Amino acid sequence: MKQVHGRPAHPQTQGKIERYHRTMKNVVKLNNYYSPEELKEALEEFVNRYNNERYHESLKNLTPADVYYGRGDLILKQRESLKKLAINNRKTEYLKQKLIDL
Repeated sequence: MKQVHGRPAHPQTQGKIERYHRTMKNVVKLNNYYSPEELKEALEEFVNRYNNERYHESLKNLTPADVYYGRGDLILKQRESLKKLAINNRKTEYLKQKLIDL
């Protein structure tokens, strides 16, 4: 991993991390924290959820952890097969209903 520095006072050059910080700030500001430990715990929970549980549209609705650990292709294939199965089941039910209505 390589650290990249953007121009000072120009957040557009680091759009992804700026967006991440805005999301984190919006979530953290929802609660009051009465000690630094509470805030630290909330930030750790946010980072864990963001990286391991939250689906990202830009990652084809996978979590960053799925992509990082190479599970993305398998998950997308499973989703596609489930989608095909659901479509076939709907078609079958539709055709059955059409025959009954005749």
